[in-house]
Amino acid sequence: MKNSVMQKHWGFTLIELMIVVAIIGVIGAIAFPSYDSYMKKSRRTDAKVGLTKLADRQERYYLRNDTYTSDVTDLGFNSPYLTENGYYQITITAASANGYTASATAQGAQTSDTDTSAGDCTTMTLDSTGLKTPAACW
Repeated sequence: MKNSVMQKHWGFTLIELMIVVAIIGVIGAIAFPSYDSYMKKSRRTDAKVGLTKLADRQERYYLRNDTYTSDVTDLGFNSPYLTENGYYQITITAASANGYTASATAQGAQTSDTDTSAGDCTTMTLDSTGLKTPAACW
């Protein structure tokens, strides 16, 4: 004869499951902003690579033509010139026989890249002297 008082029930109660879900929610709420910030910082590499490629081709163009160009198609890029992963659009904002300035403007998910430690990194620039702005974003 079975003693119903002595039977053990295995499993989780609804309260226990709700506590676990709440803990996971709190951990997620804390972790997501850090993850999002990290992803934006890592995507800046896309702008750095794109601007560096443009700078390299500008110098080659200068050696052949004794001037810099303001047209990315002269450098062999498509217009508009989007970076490899598409997070930035690269443009030449100024060009002359003496120098140039190129900028990378954030596209899509990267448009909210305003890190508190680095500032607004939605537009990054590089000029013919190697000046990189904003410096904290590089």
